[in-house]
Amino acid sequence: MTMDKTFDATEAEARIARLWEERGAFKAGAGARRDETFCVMIPPPNVTGSLHIGHAFNNTLQDILVRWHRMRGFDTLWQPGQDHAGIATQLVVERELAKTNRRRTDFSRDEFTALVWEQKKTSGGTIIGQLQRLGCSLDWSRNAFTMSGAPNAPEGEEGNFHDAVIKVFVDLYTKGLIYRGQRLVNWDPHFETAISDLEVENTEVAGHMWHFKYPLANGATYEYVERDEDGNVTKRETRNYISIATTRPETMLGDGAVAVHPSDERYKPIVGMLCEIPVGPKEHRRLIPIITDDYPDPTFGSGAVKITGAHDFNDYAVAQRNGIPLYNLMDTKARMRADGLSYEESARIAGAIARGEREAGDVSAINLVPEELRGLDRYDARKAVVAAINAEGLAVTVLKKSIDPETNAEHLEKVPLVEDKPIMQPFGDRSKVVIEPYLTWQWFVDTSKLVGPALDAVRKGCEADRAGTFDEGAGYTRILPESGEKTYYHWLENIEPWCISRQLWWGHQIPVWYDEEGNQYCAPSEAEAQAMAPGKTLTRDPDVLDTWFSSGLWPIGTLGWPEETPELAKYFPTDVLVTGQDILFFWVARMMMMQLAVVGEVPFHTVYLHGLVRDAKGKKMSKSVGNVIDPLEIIDEFGADALRFTNAAMASLGGVLKLDTQRITGYRNFTTKLWNATRFAEMNGVFEGAPVPGIHEATATANRWIIGETARTRVAVDEALASYRFNDAAQALYAFVWGKVCDWYVEFAKPLFDGDQAAETKAVMRWVLDQCFTMLHPIMPFITEELWSLTGPRETLCAHAPWPDFGPELADAEADREMSWVIGLIEAIRSSRTQMRVPAGLKLPMLVVDEEETAAQRYARNEALIERLARLDGLHRGTEVPRAALTVAAEGATYALPLEGVIDIAAEADRLGKGLEKLEKEIGGLKGRLDNPRFVANAAEEVVEEARATLAEKSDEAARLSEVLAKLRAMA
Repeated sequence: MTMDKTFDATEAEARIARLWEERGAFKAGAGARRDETFCVMIPPPNVTGSLHIGHAFNNTLQDILVRWHRMRGFDTLWQPGQDHAGIATQLVVERELAKTNRRRTDFSRDEFTALVWEQKKTSGGTIIGQLQRLGCSLDWSRNAFTMSGAPNAPEGEEGNFHDAVIKVFVDLYTKGLIYRGQRLVNWDPHFETAISDLEVENTEVAGHMWHFKYPLANGATYEYVERDEDGNVTKRETRNYISIATTRPETMLGDGAVAVHPSDERYKPIVGMLCEIPVGPKEHRRLIPIITDDYPDPTFGSGAVKITGAHDFNDYAVAQRNGIPLYNLMDTKARMRADGLSYEESARIAGAIARGEREAGDVSAINLVPEELRGLDRYDARKAVVAAINAEGLAVTVLKKSIDPETNAEHLEKVPLVEDKPIMQPFGDRSKVVIEPYLTWQWFVDTSKLVGPALDAVRKGCEADRAGTFDEGAGYTRILPESGEKTYYHWLENIEPWCISRQLWWGHQIPVWYDEEGNQYCAPSEAEAQAMAPGKTLTRDPDVLDTWFSSGLWPIGTLGWPEETPELAKYFPTDVLVTGQDILFFWVARMMMMQLAVVGEVPFHTVYLHGLVRDAKGKKMSKSVGNVIDPLEIIDEFGADALRFTNAAMASLGGVLKLDTQRITGYRNFTTKLWNATRFAEMNGVFEGAPVPGIHEATATANRWIIGETARTRVAVDEALASYRFNDAAQALYAFVWGKVCDWYVEFAKPLFDGDQAAETKAVMRWVLDQCFTMLHPIMPFITEELWSLTGPRETLCAHAPWPDFGPELADAEADREMSWVIGLIEAIRSSRTQMRVPAGLKLPMLVVDEEETAAQRYARNEALIERLARLDGLHRGTEVPRAALTVAAEGATYALPLEGVIDIAAEADRLGKGLEKLEKEIGGLKGRLDNPRFVANAAEEVVEEARATLAEKSDEAARLSEVLAKLRAMA
């Protein structure tokens, strides 16, 4: 069939995606020609999610690896699936209910989860379709879901992932590795649930720092002395208080101590004494101890820190080290508690504990919120606490000067010291409310007992990788790049217990039942739990498991574990995990721990980590900034192949990922270039008749040269992909396909098509284009599949085409040298013509200045090519070279292009001189900015980078202009 003038990506991509699906092109093992397997697990997107630019980047890299291995004959599986995304999915359903003024609590738990399953049915296929639009070659027939097989799951949601999750919980509980305990967690007051660190967005907001006095007990005083760096006294006064600063005054009610650093000389006289919390009814005001701890920074603020262990993570650690009781002040909605003992009784017991008169024990009934503050929102309570302290005169004060507008008289008054300063505030990424550190009972994994094998496996893998002895089947794991390895060690060596419970209805419900005395019975089902507690009434724990717990089992769960499935036996351990560095701890490390704990094997041998995809200037994409790039809009405008090639081209190992739409435009032009080259071949009969199997024996130098270039490119691409240097693979292909094939070889072929070597040239061009389609396919699958089908009868899809295995043995050294000489000469002539602004269509004679025999022979053998592509009117030997001529150098020869009467040399020199003068002024301005330390220190990083890039670009341009100007002046 005759090719269209252009490639219609919109029409072709949808058609080709259907073809792949109809042919089962991506099913596990499809197209396999060898026993080795290659398995990749997709990082499961949220079931209610949609494709964003990070997904597009991440999945492009996975698809490149999978398609490359599939074409090399591996038995491949790219396992798809979605995560049930507990909090995110529940939010979607609750928002839908809110539209009709309904709440989750208007339903039973089973009724609500039925609504969530309906939502899953509605939105679950969205991202599948979007990944298919991107060209991802996943085995969709095996699509997995982390809630498959859960109780009351609807028809079509069969599976055993839920059973796997419950089994692991029960096993770890039985081994004492899962327990219920009380710890401080991130708490979302909107959803009333614990959340993970990854679900917390720390955002800088305008805040305040209040400074308050904590009076010493019994009117005690001390001499407060401040000194400078040389030890000279700068301040000395008698104080009866210790000063603290806080951004959260409402939490003062729960203080358990005031801490100072052991080296802080200012407070040594009062360490061990008691001080009074300056809020609450005076008759019941609490006294707390002044202690030492390494946490306070003597150089920050007053150097004294209030310790509220139940409402701050750093304070919690101090409290744990020093045996300070933890007093919870808030309820699940972040309102001040209204339950528990009266304030009077609570203050009395807490005071006795602080004085060492009784053991702390269970302090959950103690409510240190004064009666008038109980039930208030935390921020309303804050205002009330600040007002009460100010009214009592216990705020640290400063002198404030004011001018009477009528008399101009100066007034000085003492006002409370409140600093306006930016603070980092934690927000829930879904609820968008401020997260509260909250002391609560949760389920935890004792990760300290699981972390050892996960650390050892990565240490061994990374050491082997650095030593060059890495073995994919050795049972260890490497992390790329090295920076990820260091982060992995840091997190796991300092690991805390993992909070795995969530106060939600959507998710894997904790398989623990309680009798009326509170005894726990952990079992896979209620019947089994009841058998453990005959005759007792049991109630199931209402919490569900953290999504990261179930997704931690993703590699084995998707392959059918705990059943001994053929897929589990064949594809586990898997091979490569491609994921973002932001979930190295939350997902990657936990998969390592879980698989090693459950089946005793690492889940994958290589972890490839990438960063966040940013905009062209390196800024984080944000809706508020307006720089978010929608991959689907990119696909609509440019085609999936252009986006995929851009993703590959910017994927340098450990590099910053800057997505520039201009770059995408360039790679769309690349697809057009390939299409046009193939269409040129078709119009010249290249694809007529059956293809000759194997590599054609070539006699023409250009044909021998392009065969060698093809072989070198295959080697370069394989080496790059084997070492996860996707950008190097993309660059090698771009340079070859555009630079060597489309630009040079197509032009070299034109005169050959008219000569004795036409048949040979057609056969070689057909073979070369086939290699282009094949090697480009993993990165640009749509256009290559289309061109593959349009250029002759095929036994297989391009997706299953055998990957080439030829190598450097195809290279012809003499042909390479000769064609490199020809290309170099043509480029030198073209560059000279462009610099001197010679009219593009004008043919110039070329004169020989000097010429060695080898150069003369090379020119003679390629005369038609050179003169056609360089726009020459013959080569003239023995002709005197005029003064107004431009010399062109080549290996073993010097040539000249006469310019007299072709251009106005004087006018051209004048034009270039003025242009150079203007350019040098711009360069001077840029250098001045960059030499200014204040500019470099204060300007945004991307502004400084842009200035440096512009300076380099303009400096290069100035150097070129100077060179051309010197030549023109020499001629004049």
